[in-house]
Amino acid sequence: MIRADLHVHTKYSADASIHPKSIVDQLYAHPSIKAIAITDHNTIEGYHKVRQLATAYKDILIIPGVEVSTAEGDIIILGTEELPRTSRNAQNVIDFAREKDGLLIVAHPYRAYGLGDLAKNYDFDAIEVLNGASTPQVNKLAENLAKTMGLPGVAGSDAHRVDELWTAYTEVQSSSDIDEILKAVKKGFVRVASTGRSIHF
Repeated sequence: MIRADLHVHTKYSADASIHPKSIVDQLYAHPSIKAIAITDHNTIEGYHKVRQLATAYKDILIIPGVEVSTAEGDIIILGTEELPRTSRNAQNVIDFAREKDGLLIVAHPYRAYGLGDLAKNYDFDAIEVLNGASTPQVNKLAENLAKTMGLPGVAGSDAHRVDELWTAYTEVQSSSDIDEILKAVKKGFVRVASTGRSIHF
């Protein structure tokens, strides 16, 4: 079983301040969370920096990802080191992710920049039902959406500052292989959890 924070930003997101080295140091030091998805806004530069620094450690895993801004709302793609080339509408981003065999997650659907009920019109793999920067009420709406769509629920801290890391994470029944983790998420072999450190919990 792997514990992974599936939604983290670095200083390469315009609204975040976390240095890649801080992520690697904290991930290495954490007693149980050993995997993280770097999901900067519309860039993969932060992922490459974190992955490069993480090569010095054997027991931590850096999952490639990006949080793409679309006209309809934010979409997380995991498992690809590329960015969509086409205009940023939801269907184009989904088509791109399918071509790259990426994992598609609806990010914080009922918070600002979320897809909300529009998510029901598209083909996703999972819903972020526990977001460390969202209120319990908003997360509950996301949980209900996942049930309605018959999709697995995942969790991430949505950290933009160091003190926000690890507030929410996903337990994945998988080996420590990125492809296996993504397959397990798609199959619903997941459970969401909170450390209780967010102001919203």
